[in-house]
Amino acid sequence: MKYIDLKSYAKINLALDVLNKRNDGYHNVRMIMQTISLHDNIFIKKIPKNKIEIRSNVSWLPTDSKNLAYKAAQLMIKNYNINEGISIDINKNIPISAGLAGGSSNCATVLLGVKKLFKLNISAKELLKMGKTLGADVPYCIIGGTALAEGIGDKITRLTPHPKVYVLIAKPNINVSTKFVYDNLDLKKITKRPDIDSMINYINNSNLDYISSNFCNVLENVTETEYPIIKKIKMIMLMNNALGALMSGSGPTVFGYFRTKKECYKASLEIKYKLSEVREIYLTGIFNPRRSGKFGK
Repeated sequence: MKYIDLKSYAKINLALDVLNKRNDGYHNVRMIMQTISLHDNIFIKKIPKNKIEIRSNVSWLPTDSKNLAYKAAQLMIKNYNINEGISIDINKNIPISAGLAGGSSNCATVLLGVKKLFKLNISAKELLKMGKTLGADVPYCIIGGTALAEGIGDKITRLTPHPKVYVLIAKPNINVSTKFVYDNLDLKKITKRPDIDSMINYINNSNLDYISSNFCNVLENVTETEYPIIKKIKMIMLMNNALGALMSGSGPTVFGYFRTKKECYKASLEIKYKLSEVREIYLTGIFNPRRSGKFGK
């Protein structure tokens, strides 16, 4: 095998709670994460030169060690004495700096792709450990599907696969700093927190109405206040029959759940026509990967 072509999936947060700030500056979180069908395409190829090459359809995307995919390839070469070069083509569809873990997903996909391409004997535990060193969301992105994430987001427990539903993704033309959001989050002022255990129960019972009506992300307290466009997107989705709408991660992307493709499409048109600052809109759905049993609890 000289090359491999893989899909790198985005994620959304159905519930996100921040418990406390740690001594190392990170925050302990408890959140439910879900893979969606929206994805980037990553083509990984062996090359004779002893180097890492990255190309992308996004001209300004870093192609050096500032890119997590580059770091993933670099770590695999170092840890497993790979003597060939690696070429990586990233075709981006997932909005960048959007709260959808596009960079972390690319990183996880490169780890998995290089492992398979070079037929490396790496245990699941070892791969997840490497992923954690590259980013808090990377272990989840390695596992994918429906999961509870704890700690700094790196302690992953698989959940019952989420039921199918139409998902509308809308990203306003702004970039949000995750550091800014966490730095400005006042844990004492949070009045509404997600009921994570109840959400898990609703997922277990495939109850879309209860799942959707219990969306909650405490980071909205910061991001929505700073960028009112987020609330406007949510309101348009809800006024167009969304079962529920929520900001994903630290934002600014908003997602909504819809029973039918027609309703999802109608809401996308309403956002497009009423909010000119929202340029990236995607109709997608839930994605639950086939699981081999090797990853997660």
